[in-house]
Amino acid sequence: MSSGLTGARQAVRDALAHRETLRIPIDFGSTAVTGVHVSVVAALREHYGLEAQPVKVCEPYQMLGLIEDDLAKAMGIDVKGVFAPKTIFGFPLENWKPWRMPDGLEVQVPGDFNTTIDCNGDILIYPQGDTSVPPSGRMPKGGYFFDAIIRQEPIDDDHLNWEDNVEEFQPISDQDISAFRVAVSEAAQTGRAIMVSLPNMYLGDIALVPAPFLKHPKGIRDIAEWYMSLRARRDYIRKIFERETAVALANLEKIYAAVGNDVEAVFTCGTDFGTQTSAFCSVETFRSLWLPYYKEMNDWIHEHTPWRVLKHSCGAVGKFIDSFIEAGFDILNPVQCSAAGMDPELLKTRYGDRITFWGGGVDTQKTLPFGTPLEVRDQVLRRCEIFSRQGGFVFTTIHNVQARTPIKNFVAVLDAVREFNGAN
Repeated sequence: MSSGLTGARQAVRDALAHRETLRIPIDFGSTAVTGVHVSVVAALREHYGLEAQPVKVCEPYQMLGLIEDDLAKAMGIDVKGVFAPKTIFGFPLENWKPWRMPDGLEVQVPGDFNTTIDCNGDILIYPQGDTSVPPSGRMPKGGYFFDAIIRQEPIDDDHLNWEDNVEEFQPISDQDISAFRVAVSEAAQTGRAIMVSLPNMYLGDIALVPAPFLKHPKGIRDIAEWYMSLRARRDYIRKIFERETAVALANLEKIYAAVGNDVEAVFTCGTDFGTQTSAFCSVETFRSLWLPYYKEMNDWIHEHTPWRVLKHSCGAVGKFIDSFIEAGFDILNPVQCSAAGMDPELLKTRYGDRITFWGGGVDTQKTLPFGTPLEVRDQVLRRCEIFSRQGGFVFTTIHNVQARTPIKNFVAVLDAVREFNGAN
């Protein structure tokens, strides 16, 4: 073990270096794609007999709950997340206040988490907390998280200006740099490995294309229109990506100067390329439109920092993995094993020595929410056996743990990982 490193940090570093270790490191809650719904976090606190307190909503779009240090210890988590200073709705995680979920659960939300209820009983949320402008998110009546509201102005191709689509890509402020510096310093005190979510490097992530953080978004903000533009307005998209990349490179330099080598990995991109059975584009389109920009950002990271880079993409992305690796991504998440061509044995055999699988530990569509604890245990043990061979695996579920997940099943996940680790 390297001098000065805790067991948690060393376990994650070993996994990222594809070194086989005595135990698999665990992540829950370090990113917006490895999180746990606030209601499940509350149930976990009760299960482990921890101090009763309203859980903080650290990611309001998906209503993910903050896993405090006492719960992280009880769960055996090895990774600490550092989030971007502002949420997807454009307000900071500060000035916490009480809020009641539709099912009656009392939680804590940021001070600018401002909502209204429409005539259908849906909950509306507002960009930057400004209720004087149109809402940018909707939680359906009886729902558990928000969907983006499309606020697309009419498109006139004769007057379409790509610069309207880059309002959000700006030099990072001194205030946000300071926030990153403080957050990473505090995260280092936990002894866990650090995952930092970096802002505005997403290259067409459809969760962000509608810009729920902007009061009056311009350009192409409708998801269907955006997908059509990938083919019909490719030069327009390239100009957006060029601007985003240029700003990202300048921001990366400033962020690295502030946080240094304390960071194990960074989450830069959540653009999905797979569906359950197919893909949103061809490999050729990916290589032509995305790969050069991803590679430019990732090359800078690898040339100037020791950080590893996480690529999130749901679905059937097996055919893209070689290109992800060529683009400089070190980590793939969520490893959706239920999608076409995503068999765990196949993935590990073909790519296990070249990319770290951060996820894939248990299915969150069927097994975790609807299986028995024994079925959950069996799947977790089998996935651990497959993915842990020769390192290159950090355990988490396939995407976020959703509301109404039976707590006995989630505890079965954690117990199964402990069982596997104890047997090695």
